[in-house]
Amino acid sequence: MNSPQGIPLLRFDLDGAPVAAPVRPGERLSQVLREKLGARDVKIGCNAGDCGACTVLIDGAPVCACLTPAHQAEGRQIETAAGLHANDATAKALGARFAQQGAAQCGICTPGMMVSAVALLRERPDPTEQQVQDALGGVLCRCSGYRKIIDAVRGAAPSTTDVRGDVGDAIARVDGADKIAGRERFADDIAPPGTLEIFVVRSPFARAGFQLGDLDAFVARTAGIEAVLSASDIPGRNAFGVIPQFVDQPVFAEDEARFRGEAVAAVIGTPDAIAAFDPARFPVTWDERPAACDIETAQADGTDLLHEGRARNVMCGGFVTCGDAKAALAQAEITVEGHFQSGFVEHAYIEPEAGFAEMVNGRVEVHACTQAPVMDLEALEVILGMDRSKIRIVPSAVGGGFGSKLDISVQPYLALAAMKTGKPVRLTYSRTESMQSTTKRHPSDIRLRIGAQRDGTITGFDFFGAFDTGAYASWGPTVANRVPVHASGPYRIKDYRAESAGIHTNNPPAGAFRGFGVPQSAIAQECLFDVLAEKLGIDALDFRIMNALTNGAPTVCGQVFRQGVGIKACLQALKPAWDAERKAAASHNAAHDVARRGVGVAAGWYGCGNTSLPNPSTIKSGVRADGTVVLHQGAMDIGQGANTVIAQIFATALGVPVNQIEIVGPDTDVTPDAGKTSASRQTYVSGNAARLSGEALRRAIVQRLNVSNEATLEIAHGRITAQDAGKTHQFDLTQADVDAEGFAFRAEETYDPPTKPLDENGQGEPYAQFGYAAHLVVVEVDVETGTVKPLKFVAAHDVGQAINPMLVEGQVQGGIAQGLGMALMEEYLPGRTENLHDYLIPTIGDIPPIETLIIEEPDAHGPYGAKGLGEHVLIPTAPAILNAIYAATGARVTRVPATPDRVRTAIRRLDG
Repeated sequence: MNSPQGIPLLRFDLDGAPVAAPVRPGERLSQVLREKLGARDVKIGCNAGDCGACTVLIDGAPVCACLTPAHQAEGRQIETAAGLHANDATAKALGARFAQQGAAQCGICTPGMMVSAVALLRERPDPTEQQVQDALGGVLCRCSGYRKIIDAVRGAAPSTTDVRGDVGDAIARVDGADKIAGRERFADDIAPPGTLEIFVVRSPFARAGFQLGDLDAFVARTAGIEAVLSASDIPGRNAFGVIPQFVDQPVFAEDEARFRGEAVAAVIGTPDAIAAFDPARFPVTWDERPAACDIETAQADGTDLLHEGRARNVMCGGFVTCGDAKAALAQAEITVEGHFQSGFVEHAYIEPEAGFAEMVNGRVEVHACTQAPVMDLEALEVILGMDRSKIRIVPSAVGGGFGSKLDISVQPYLALAAMKTGKPVRLTYSRTESMQSTTKRHPSDIRLRIGAQRDGTITGFDFFGAFDTGAYASWGPTVANRVPVHASGPYRIKDYRAESAGIHTNNPPAGAFRGFGVPQSAIAQECLFDVLAEKLGIDALDFRIMNALTNGAPTVCGQVFRQGVGIKACLQALKPAWDAERKAAASHNAAHDVARRGVGVAAGWYGCGNTSLPNPSTIKSGVRADGTVVLHQGAMDIGQGANTVIAQIFATALGVPVNQIEIVGPDTDVTPDAGKTSASRQTYVSGNAARLSGEALRRAIVQRLNVSNEATLEIAHGRITAQDAGKTHQFDLTQADVDAEGFAFRAEETYDPPTKPLDENGQGEPYAQFGYAAHLVVVEVDVETGTVKPLKFVAAHDVGQAINPMLVEGQVQGGIAQGLGMALMEEYLPGRTENLHDYLIPTIGDIPPIETLIIEEPDAHGPYGAKGLGEHVLIPTAPAILNAIYAATGARVTRVPATPDRVRTAIRRLDG
């Protein structure tokens, strides 16, 4: 490589080969590796040494490349994940174990994990669990819950089997090899070096008026700056949102910013110019104004409205009632009530929002991390004022989403910049920018009263929840509507009333986050169930079992499921562990006064898909003339395993092994809309579409070959061979007519779940299926410091049919990790916790062993009986932990996270 004039060359060995690159003083090693030497398997999650995604080996020792000055690499040996996978026997063996355990989910942290683990295994080939935790403690994972990573590093028995990949088979992820080898291309890996970059100018205040200065003069006097974008550059409508009636968030604020981090302009320039850009020199003046940063202030008399027509800053509400809750509570023999609160929770995916855009033949093409490519297309159609045929969305791999990447983020800035400059552009949020500007879990303020008869029958339930939806609606209406449907939990309650309200504040928008408000409501309901059971003198688990929903029993919405209600089976599956662990805790506590142990239990349910709304998915498939079976799979895989599960369902329906299928991923030009990846809908909804597509393709083939549907098919080498009733039938694909896409056989099918609208009382059929869960946790509480350490989880989940048991375990472990974080440590404070150093998420040392009990009560509508799972796992986790803290200490914590100071305060209250 030739060095630019005046810039010295840095020379070192990279993955066994000598390299040289021009390096400026102070440049990060991560920047040199990624942008000058093409080592984009080195991931950037924080640029602060907090996440460990950028870990490389320097002379065999793991370091964070983002914290390492590039000049320190002079003359040294540097190894990356991709190089290790290609050249190192230890890394290759470890990669195989990662695949066998399903240890790589979204894959963004995998390179850092692999590199750190190789360094450990070179020193200690047979490490203990504690040694693995110590070695990998600096690398964060938000998806997996770490347990499968520990198993892979320690060489545990494989979780996968080498089989066809039919429904029920625990096969390795079909997209796992690229994740493990560092080849997976995430959104920041796509743009060529030197591409123009974007810097978004954002409000430093929760609420402020502002004025932009002379932007043309700013561009003219600033070297390397090509253009500036503001609201005046938007050719269409300056607004986006996800619910049609609540499209209220501007791409660029026009005269007032409503939350800290809101965009007001964007600067486009060369990489060097953007790296040197000083936001303080940008021509904008601010007028800070009084902000309403909590629900109480937002609803106080005299507080300014954030949006016209939303009185007292109420965005909207939800309501469900049946029977007469007030009368039932008045007649109840025992009543309990409580007030429960939770704060903002940050998604904290390891991949910040990123993307790349360019103009191609007069069309704008946007590559970005997203959970909903067609929704992105629809949003850009409005913002750009452009026919959708002129827009293409090509999703990258997604390094974790959990709901926040349903909303658009970088997409409009990329598209507008590419259109204005006519050049390729890229944008990657900094970690601070991501945490300032993207959606959060809704803070909640919930009051609940429950009554029961002395025999344990619930006889009244009155719930009200206020949710801070932030400055804009995002998915707030969905939370408001979903919570009253779910606030009962999976129990029979004849007399019920639940109401919710979403309240606007000058906080970041709150949106979708794994559960859409249900985890917050479950804390109130499940914790009060423990209080009620104790007052009744009934075992907490037995109380839940006796009140659990069953087949044929109406939900609080009046919906009756004739099959598939698996909550009682989940609760009963916990009984052996419940008895054994409580006995063990009592024995421990008899000998310890400070480190007290407790066992907690909680349950949950979750309706899969949209609430009483159309929710279709379409899957296309075909067979090419060369015998390739193609599956156009448009359901975004964000780590949960959609690519694998949907391929297994399709393969089972068609009757071929999974390894024969070529998957064409989401791309709005070539793959039909499989709907957004949210609400635990993809296994159920897109899985059904894949089943229908596979069955239709099989019908076309067996009809052409004139064989029965029981025939076994082999499709390979330009030929279809069918074995039927002892006879062999063949079809030469190379002689067949093909369509415009090259398919000799083709099928495209759509599935939309059957639901019915809710009436004014919330009665109807909001979801075609629910999934069910029950969790048990053992915790140890230091009563002197208030610290809480979970020791063990047992999680029972009714998934209807486990399409892939290994992936079920992975989802359970990952969901529990996020629920643990919500319960014990995670609380986003605008302006204070805008990085992964101050905002704490669980590390590999925080997650104890997790036993997964898979319950299969087949659903009437799910593909092969399967139900959704992703969000269900998080729902019981936090209340189970809070109940366990009470069991250990006698202290009730009613606000999460249950940080040591809050736990200690609750314990002190017991002493008077």
